[in-house]
Amino acid sequence: MAYSKLFYLVDQEKNRQKEGINLIASENYTPKIIRDLVGSVLMNKYIEGKPGHRYYSGCAFIDQIELEAIELFKKLFNADHANVQPHSGSQANFAVYFALLQPGDIILSMNLASGGHLTHGAKVSMSGSLYKIISYGVDPKTELIDYNEIQRLAYEHKPKLIIAGASSYARTIDFKKFSEIAYEVQAYFMADIAHTAGLIAAGIYQSPVAYADIVTLTTQKTFRGPRGGVILCKAELAAKIDRAVMPGIQGGAFGHEIAAKALSCHLAMNIDFVDYQKKVVACAKAMAAEFYLLGYKVVSGGTDTHLLLLDIRALGITGKDVEKILEKINIFVNRNAIPFDTLPPLQAGGIRIGTAAIVSRGATLADCIQIVQIIHGVLSNMGNNELHEELKAQVKKITSTWNEV
Repeated sequence: MAYSKLFYLVDQEKNRQKEGINLIASENYTPKIIRDLVGSVLMNKYIEGKPGHRYYSGCAFIDQIELEAIELFKKLFNADHANVQPHSGSQANFAVYFALLQPGDIILSMNLASGGHLTHGAKVSMSGSLYKIISYGVDPKTELIDYNEIQRLAYEHKPKLIIAGASSYARTIDFKKFSEIAYEVQAYFMADIAHTAGLIAAGIYQSPVAYADIVTLTTQKTFRGPRGGVILCKAELAAKIDRAVMPGIQGGAFGHEIAAKALSCHLAMNIDFVDYQKKVVACAKAMAAEFYLLGYKVVSGGTDTHLLLLDIRALGITGKDVEKILEKINIFVNRNAIPFDTLPPLQAGGIRIGTAAIVSRGATLADCIQIVQIIHGVLSNMGNNELHEELKAQVKKITSTWNEV
């Protein structure tokens, strides 16, 4: 009987996704054809090593699949080399560190409150324990990346690695400028495009591949593929990166995930994918504009990507409070630190909102405006449970017109 409970819970989760509005910027809905590959017989095969150099027999077809995935990622991103084995974006980042750095080496990266990622050197992460982290942030007035500060810190500290890329920075990143600074101090330059990989693949956000020594990405966010990581790098670093992934930081690769990554690349080469990414950005811009008109503080004044960040401190509540109250009406966001946040990350002074998932389900610009108005209705009437029930019904009505999950 135990397994029947598991299937019941999966059905409940499917209903939650179906009836909810998912505004979590790091999530998306994967096409069924990709989910079919992830659940295929490929998961029965254990694979260690590179194609043609495995530690187990029976890998002839897996080898062909991985080689196909490698070539597709190289072609899509115009990269010299691709390693498609990392289990996640975090694994990809740690593989880069293991390949290029020694414990105690200096990394220059964006601080968490300004939009950086845990694996870029947060104290609670292994990256913050093993390496000396020098953090850069954003300009206090514009809330945009301060490249003069980055240059000053690079000259002062001479980092071994400079990282660009973020998990909650909504604006364009000047990868060329980062590259120039890294060159001046003889540092490696790594771009983490976990969030913007889909936008970059579609050609609507600047690609760092021509400028960075290494690029890491995830395949499940805007890329709309399976959960996993990929590393792109210059040809001269290929051997180091491959050794760092395996046997350096992980053992067997996941053949079923690699196949699904390859398929997501195929789908990303379709014109429909480009149209999807354009709509994702258009919806994020529309939501940011509507929040601004309603009197909310949008960090940096807007967005160039799939996400926006709201500073909700003026409401006298925390990001955690907003996350919990919106979940009650089936709208899902995540609390998020904001630049110069004085609250701890588990409380946070802001919320992060993304549009990739709802656009995958068929959300329109009109839907996005209505969603903002629903959120505003909740936040301006926090104790009105009767109104909240009415707004929850509106949420269900909106999602009933969308695609299945």
